[in-house]
Amino acid sequence: MTVSVRPLQFADPGEAADLAAFLGRLLHYDRAAAVRLQAGGGTLAVFGRPPSFEVLAIRTARLADDHAFDVTVSAGELLEALGPDGSGPGAAGTAAVLPGAVTGPPWSGVLPPRGGWTARPGLPSPADLGAVLKAAVAEFRTRDAALPEGRRTREERELIGRDIWSRTLGDTRLPLRAVHAAQSLGFLRRTPGFPVALLTAGPWLRLRTPYGSIALRGPDGGLGTLAVTVRRPHTH
Repeated sequence: MTVSVRPLQFADPGEAADLAAFLGRLLHYDRAAAVRLQAGGGTLAVFGRPPSFEVLAIRTARLADDHAFDVTVSAGELLEALGPDGSGPGAAGTAAVLPGAVTGPPWSGVLPPRGGWTARPGLPSPADLGAVLKAAVAEFRTRDAALPEGRRTREERELIGRDIWSRTLGDTRLPLRAVHAAQSLGFLRRTPGFPVALLTAGPWLRLRTPYGSIALRGPDGGLGTLAVTVRRPHTH
């Protein structure tokens, strides 16, 4: 049987480096992470799901060709092919070879739509988002420290985390965990004038920045068939 070889060559070395950094962050939260890749028209979209946040993370990169493919691969194997700093073959003028396809996890079959997004008002500035996150982490630590010895269990901490990270920002319906994910994955900056936007399409919400997007189904849309495990929120 002939195995199809899918080449991967970026339009600019910086694109490969940014993608490598994104994959490294995903693997920090899940060493067995898989990513779904969709390429076409000179653009590669990479979808991942860090389990701690219950969201989809999306990173795009410009490619040197317009080959089209749609495949799910191991994030670790893809990072190995690119090199830890993105300086592998795909960034050096020759095509890197994509790793072999893997069976996609449940989330990989429930992706947000490609089009039909509408901008929504009400999203705080990046500086204000950062302040909200800082306050949320401080609240978690305070409530965690206040637990009586007999209740200092993972389950109790998960309840505290769900209470905090499921809160929405004003009337935007965007849960705080989406902002936390954006910051943890390197998508969010607090510099003045940094562009962030909130978009909606059907039941989907999307927090978009120049470095990537966080997408999830809103409160009215549920999480479909996704299997969700509540975990203690990261506090770094």
